[in-house]
Amino acid sequence: MTDNNTGGDVRLTGISKAYGSFTAVHPLDLTVPQGSFFALLGASGCGKTTTLRMIAGLEDPSTGTIFLGDKDVTDLPPYKRPVNTVFQSYALFPHMDISENIAFGLRRRGIKSVKKQVDDMLELVQLGDKAHHKPHQLSGGQQQRVAVARALINHPQVLLLDEPLGALDLKLRRQMQLELKRIQTEVGITFVHVTHDQEEAMTMADQVAVMNGGRVEQLGAPADLYENPQTTFVANFLGTSNLIEAEVLETGSSGGDVLVTAGGGKLRVPGARCTSAVRQGGKVLVGVRPEKISLAHADDAGSIADGRNRVTGRIADSSFIGVSTQYVVNSPAGAELQVYEQNIERDTRLVPGAEVVLHWNPAHTFGLDAAQDIDAGVETVEDAG
Repeated sequence: MTDNNTGGDVRLTGISKAYGSFTAVHPLDLTVPQGSFFALLGASGCGKTTTLRMIAGLEDPSTGTIFLGDKDVTDLPPYKRPVNTVFQSYALFPHMDISENIAFGLRRRGIKSVKKQVDDMLELVQLGDKAHHKPHQLSGGQQQRVAVARALINHPQVLLLDEPLGALDLKLRRQMQLELKRIQTEVGITFVHVTHDQEEAMTMADQVAVMNGGRVEQLGAPADLYENPQTTFVANFLGTSNLIEAEVLETGSSGGDVLVTAGGGKLRVPGARCTSAVRQGGKVLVGVRPEKISLAHADDAGSIADGRNRVTGRIADSSFIGVSTQYVVNSPAGAELQVYEQNIERDTRLVPGAEVVLHWNPAHTFGLDAAQDIDAGVETVEDAG
């Protein structure tokens, strides 16, 4: 079913969008590799949907060009672009059954014999037994799959998905994430997916562009963005990061560790995981993810292996989440440091008020420029709509 003859990357060059004096998307260059599952991730108002609509031809860019493969489509109307869009409101025709909904695009192009293609699509989205149901007889997740099938039957070069799982409850969203990824892998078509949900982007996409304020903050594979954030916004928006204000003591050799001091203690940061500003010395932000940290009661501090980064503190709060216990620790190095410990052998002494040592492998530390807002990306998660 893969249709790569007319394929090619989606290339945006200097694309921007302004509405009067408001710039929704600042000039950006972006390449979506052919056949990839690509996510535009960010909070409400970051420009991700506007970018998607420009690819679809539903918005005219203020500057720049859009290429699909080697074809410049910047001035083409939506119906002349080899692109289909799936929206959050699936927009199925209520009076038509599922197979008629899926066949709609083919019939509109005057194609008479559609049964084989419709059957293939029903099989792809695993709804063969629902062919003669009406949309209202289907669950939200099933309706979503019909909308995807209706778009894919036209063999678009690119399928655009605008918050497609936004209306589903959490359990169904998780199922649909895997389902969409399976469909994309099977058909091999380029998917560009807009979402404000970090987990969704990381579960499904090969590449994620994190957008903030109309700009791409960072682009990369999900694991790379998570492990090596380049800005405080990415560090905070993708999961949770502990960012500790520190001062550089030694920058070491070009690839060696950077030694910093924070709250009276010394910490090591791998040089390869520091942004260029850190190498110049002065104030920096040292980051470590909560699940990388181990917690030891102060009485056991002597048994912590040498060479680990360590910070002393006092537990302020703890929450039992089932798979893990999440601790909040106040320390000279920083207030409200987060620690996630798996519930394997729980130490009953680790309760609010206990003196503790946080320790972790220095390799799990990253260094960022301290000139940025330490809380960037934290508040935006709540207002992502």
